[in-house]
Amino acid sequence: MKTWNQHVVKQENKTLVLNTIKQLSPISRAEIANLTGLNKGTVSSLVSELLEEKLIYESGPGESSGGRRPVMLLFNQVAGFSIGIDIGVNYLLGIVTDLQGNILHEKTISYKDLSYEKIMTHLYDIIDQLIELTPESPYGIVGIGVGVPGTVSKAGKVLLAPNLKWRNIDLKSVLQEKYNVPIIIENEANAGAYGEKLFGAGKEAKNLVYVSVGIGIGVGLILNNQLYRGNNGFSGELGHMTINIAGEKCSCGNKGCWELYASEQALLKTANTAGLVATTGGEVTLDSLLTLAESGDHIAIQQFEHIGENLAVGINNIINIFNPQQIIIGNRMASAKRWLTEPLEKRMQARTLWFQQRDLEINFSELSTHSAALGVTAFVAENFFNSDLQKFSQAL
Repeated sequence: MKTWNQHVVKQENKTLVLNTIKQLSPISRAEIANLTGLNKGTVSSLVSELLEEKLIYESGPGESSGGRRPVMLLFNQVAGFSIGIDIGVNYLLGIVTDLQGNILHEKTISYKDLSYEKIMTHLYDIIDQLIELTPESPYGIVGIGVGVPGTVSKAGKVLLAPNLKWRNIDLKSVLQEKYNVPIIIENEANAGAYGEKLFGAGKEAKNLVYVSVGIGIGVGLILNNQLYRGNNGFSGELGHMTINIAGEKCSCGNKGCWELYASEQALLKTANTAGLVATTGGEVTLDSLLTLAESGDHIAIQQFEHIGENLAVGINNIINIFNPQQIIIGNRMASAKRWLTEPLEKRMQARTLWFQQRDLEINFSELSTHSAALGVTAFVAENFFNSDLQKFSQAL
């Protein structure tokens, strides 16, 4: 009977071999041994297990360096699939990805002021559609990840999502019971930061801050290449830092929160007071304002510029606290990059301490609105690869 330590070492070696194949395929067994430092016998044994588990496959022989041409190994990225959901205040986005994070299908729906029950109805509908669209594979759906704009406990409970008006929602248990697959619930900004780090603008940065600007503002932190969640998993609620002590009351109960001045809700509020409702022929939306700005409407452009200036206020505070390499602005407001960039940069240059500006990049998301959904699918895939070790631990 294997001891715990023996199993841990084997699983770590197996993970090392699999990750090497994932990153460098096609690759031979000999190359894996050279790169990992494992002996050839160990590599051969672990490769055999991975082949049997259908996580990798063999292709035709590669180039010879003098002897017999080696058989090449490739990662089977379609051995299973992840479903990722981004729950916004006014939208739902769902995607299916393979185990490398490539998007196969996506579904989205927009709404306004829906109850928890109605949002859940839409959520089930999108998940069901994505399951139907998912190809057959050895492992099928390996899990469902959900990003939520609120405070999420380590147990997957949504403690507070003020803009959704959710409180103490055990979302993980609800979805687990319905779909009977591993469920991961994560704060939307944390998921977005992870998505940008793995697939987007943050690949090269060890220390980055992802600012998710939607109806509210959330912040995800990657520090020393690791997602920082805080002591109890509640870090990143910087949309609720006070930037105006005499400000109006926020849905969180605080006053003068940053998201009241620099988010989509702030944009729509100021646009309505600027008289743009009549101009658009109806209710002002982010999309209608983008259309107006594209046409050169000066009032619409001014609304975006004002948001850019207010974004700079909170971002300056974040820079002073964390001294990151990179700030990435994402979510729906990133689509207004053209009009946000100049006022944001001007205020940053005027207000940010000169030594903080060294080696600092401020970028907009490369993944558009997909950062959080891709982040949660990555969590799901990692959970799938680590599940064997977790099961062994629980059995002891």
